[in-house]
Amino acid sequence: MKKAVKNVGSHEVHRARLLEKRSSVLSGLGAKFDTRARMGRVAEDDQAQISHDEFVSLRMNGLDYRQLRMVEEALDRLEAGDYGICLACDEPIAEKRLQALPWARYCVKCEDGVGAEMVAGGTFAPPH
Repeated sequence: MKKAVKNVGSHEVHRARLLEKRSSVLSGLGAKFDTRARMGRVAEDDQAQISHDEFVSLRMNGLDYRQLRMVEEALDRLEAGDYGICLACDEPIAEKRLQALPWARYCVKCEDGVGAEMVAGGTFAPPH
């Protein structure tokens, strides 16, 4: 596996952004709670809307947990010295991509391959 050759200052900037994102996601998760339990008994006409709201909230929680997991994995890679290296092809991830998405796991080419394979239901093989 190739080691990241980015400068230390760049890693510190990415670490700060990752920690900020982790904090943001965690605070969002802490603010969500069960609507039905908070409201107690509600009119039957309101049940559908409340159920829908709970479904949306649970879906958002799932997305937040996935985001948190990706941020934590990126912090682990940073600590291990593998940050900025594509998990599929072992090539460096472009700095612009890391600036836009500091928790990126794949380079742009491999990310496109992962997305296409997930849609097709196949096994991903890096394009490099």
